[in-house]
Amino acid sequence: MAMNVGGSEGGPMIEINTTPLIDIMLVLLITLIVTLPRMTDAVKLDMPPPNPNQPPPAVQPEVINLDIYYGGAIAWNGVPVKSYADLDAQFKQAAAENPQPEVHLSPDGHAKYDTVAQVLAAAQRNHMQKIGFVNTSQFIQF
Repeated sequence: MAMNVGGSEGGPMIEINTTPLIDIMLVLLITLIVTLPRMTDAVKLDMPPPNPNQPPPAVQPEVINLDIYYGGAIAWNGVPVKSYADLDAQFKQAAAENPQPEVHLSPDGHAKYDTVAQVLAAAQRNHMQKIGFVNTSQFIQF
């Protein structure tokens, strides 16, 4: 460490040189950043392997449009669903069809997450296989 002894007014002046201290702190900070595990924000999905030679299906599946509104109301192809029991019955009937219909889920931007989660759980419980979200561009905010 370097010290400055003496001042312009004749009295002793002692100051500590902080440059080595700052250097050590920077080295410790860089070491900490490098050794921290990287956080991943990925969601693990089991995707089927791609099959480029697969022909398109001979019969196009029916599309079920499920709308979820702000107040928690659900509409199945534009027809209001009265309860979750009715929704389960409709999912059970749709799951038995061959080919199984596609569910296009379109939640309102201000709909409660709980309502959307309950609809997805009902679809999963009744073995619906083709579920997708549509019109999600309304959720993107710049």
